[in-house]
Amino acid sequence: MKCPYCNHNEDKVTDSRETSEGMSIRRRRECLHCNRRYTTYEYAERTPLMVIKKDGRRESFNRQKILKGLLKACEKRPISVEKLENIVSEIEIELQKKFEQELESHYIGELLMEKLAKLDDVAYVRFASVYRQFKDINQLMREVREVFSKKIQ
Repeated sequence: MKCPYCNHNEDKVTDSRETSEGMSIRRRRECLHCNRRYTTYEYAERTPLMVIKKDGRRESFNRQKILKGLLKACEKRPISVEKLENIVSEIEIELQKKFEQELESHYIGELLMEKLAKLDDVAYVRFASVYRQFKDINQLMREVREVFSKKIQ
């Protein structure tokens, strides 16, 4: 494994554990050259899911793309990367169970919205504003009111 900081390819594993779903192994590694630590994940190789985009294009399911969207929505929020990694893993497992080969992208978006709504209101509204492509402030305000009304109940 190459170090993401210095590209040295010798490291030692300092911690290794199964993720909560048992579908991957999380390893903490330390570079033997620069001594920086980083995390890697091992996954069983499966037939890749193909995601059908809104415009009809097909692309392979990409967990990094989902994580990137979550990180953007949760920027400057008190949410650990580990929690976000767990959400991505939960979604990936759910999709693998429900779909064999292909799924439409909106399934992923809706699952993400559901998970974010439970995790953090601000992150949820941020994600929703991009995912639902709000055209004006009124759409955004409706979404905020809906989140607020659910919190009161």
